[in-house]
Amino acid sequence: MPLYEYACQECGQHFEALVRSDTIPECPHCHSTTLEKQLSVFATGKSAPEAQPSPCAGCGRAGGPGSCAFG
Repeated sequence: MPLYEYACQECGQHFEALVRSDTIPECPHCHSTTLEKQLSVFATGKSAPEAQPSPCAGCGRAGGPGSCAFG
């Protein structure tokens, strides 16, 4: 059973629900089935780390690869 995150379009409640293929999820607060599936952060609950610059040739320095402090 997959775990999904939803936002209720009727009352604005955000919640998670285990959903089987044969069930229709409903809001636990107002019991509406007018829901919007949300993008969820993986189970850690933390946001994705910011991208780090490439250690070499990623900054576009005129001197080319190895001309900066990373190289």
